[in-house]
Parts: sequence; structure tokens; C-alpha cells
Amino acid sequence: MRILLAGATGVIGRALLPQLLEQGHEVVAMSHSPDKLDALRAQGAEAVAADALDADAVAQAVTAAHPQAVIHQLTAIPPRINPRTMERDFAQNDRLRTEGTANLLAAAKAAGAGRFIAQSIAFAYAPGPPGTVHTEHDPLLSPGQAPKEFRRSAGAIAELERSVLDASGVVLRYGYFYGPGSSISRGGSMAAGVSRRRMPIVGSGSGVWSFVHVADAASATVAALQLQGPKVLNVVDDEPARVSEWIPALAGALGAPAPRRVPALLAKLVAGSYGTAVMTGAQGASNAAARSELAWSPRYPSWREGFRSGL
Repeated sequence: MRILLAGATGVIGRALLPQLLEQGHEVVAMSHSPDKLDALRAQGAEAVAADALDADAVAQAVTAAHPQAVIHQLTAIPPRINPRTMERDFAQNDRLRTEGTANLLAAAKAAGAGRFIAQSIAFAYAPGPPGTVHTEHDPLLSPGQAPKEFRRSAGAIAELERSVLDASGVVLRYGYFYGPGSSISRGGSMAAGVSRRRMPIVGSGSGVWSFVHVADAASATVAALQLQGPKVLNVVDDEPARVSEWIPALAGALGAPAPRRVPALLAKLVAGSYGTAVMTGAQGASNAAARSELAWSPRYPSWREGFRSGL
């Protein structure tokens, strides 16, 4: 299949490109940075530079590529995430989810691409009863429900998913990434925070996160090329993880000291409402549908093994 991969130099794009090429697909890798094109070509892809927020540039790039499928992995995630300044720091990322998605969808339609796959997240569900593990049928967090720092992002996620599904595309809700190039890696910012004891367990650490190794996220994306949309799938590992368990496990995998513990009220003063919410109230997601519909299974079924050997 001939594929245009937008965001080919991002965390998931770097893991996805070699897997697509290994499967025999022809890939046109799109990057915002012209200076990265030679490296993409050296891997065996065609390459093109385009600003995803420039509709004309995107249309030209996609038309020239003649793709049968478009994979949208565009992000602008800051290297270090500060929960208190998320609204400012994620402005570009939210524009890519809204304007960038609209530009890619329009270009894909004009080019006659029959498949469209887009990145979303599995940690933006509206909260359910304690212990909920979310399926794709559960509602997303609305801007009105979200902490102030995350309101615009919640709206951008909903807009991305709505527009892709309206175009009969496939939305993949990835869990928190770990592995090479991500913030949870040997050189990543979150791992550095854990190593320096700057990422404490907040309150009882009752928040639940769902993780996925970047290579497993990539393999699910390759498998999703077979799907006809509209379709939404959670792409996460098998074991939702309590904060009180996964932060100490990550510290152990990194050879770092045990994490500190801080009261939730104190954490809210430092990390804001969103930072406290994800540590104390987050809920996990189920991968049952992805396992069934993609005939996919993660190489790292649990973050426990993944943290030990997959960072």
C-alpha cells in the first residue's frame, strides 16, 4: 500500500516508519523540518517537508504523494510537560489536532486516499465510577468537565475524533507512551523527574494509567491499515497501572531512589488541578477491541516487564 505518514519524525512516527517499510509498504514521510528529509530517505522512504497548518502546502504534498492511505501522527508535545502551564505549552499541539487534522482530511479526500488513521489518546475519557476501565463506547471528557489547564485540549481531541469519524476514518486512542524517544525512556523528561525524586506519589496514588510501548503502538497502527472506518480503538497494554505501583516500578527499573509521597492538597498548589487529577483520579482503558479487531497483541503485555526491558 502507498502511504503518506504525517509526523514521521515524532515519537510514534520514528517507531512506525521502519515497521511500515518492513511490511513492504511504500511510504512518503512528511515532516515539518526540511533538515530531517535526508534521514528519512536514508531509511528507504520518500520524503517531503510541509507545515501541517498550511492547507495549501499539505494539499500539494498529499496530492503529489498519491497515497492510498494517510496516517496522521502530527504532534507538538513539549519535551518537558509542566501541568500548570499546559494551556500555553499545548497550544500548537491543539492546533495540529484541529487545523492540522482538517487540512490532512481535505487533502486526503482530494487525493482519493481510501484509508485515514489518526492519533488520539486513551486518557481523555469522562470519569466513571471508581475502578472503571474504559472501553471505546464510553464518552470523552468534555471541556466543561476538564480541569482548566486541559479544557482547550479536551475540545481539540473531541474535534479531531469527530472529524475523522465523520470522514469514515480510524481513530487510535494510544495510552501513555514509554520506550525510545518518549518522556518515559532512559533520556526522557519523566524518567528524569522520577530519577531526581521530582515526581512523587500524590495522596494514595489512586490514579490509574494505561501504557503502551512505542513499538507496540506502531505495530497496532500497521495492523489498523486493514480496517474500514468509522472505527475507534484503544491501543494500550493489558494491565492498567495504579500510580502507587507504576512510579516505584519505574524508579526501580531506572535504578533510582524510591519516590516521595506528598498530600494531594500540597500537590495541587504545585502541579495544579490537572496534574493532581491524573495522579489521583485517572482511569485506565481496555484493549479488548484492538486485540480482537486487529488480531494484535502487544510485545509488552504489561508495563511491569516493559519498564524493566523496554526503555
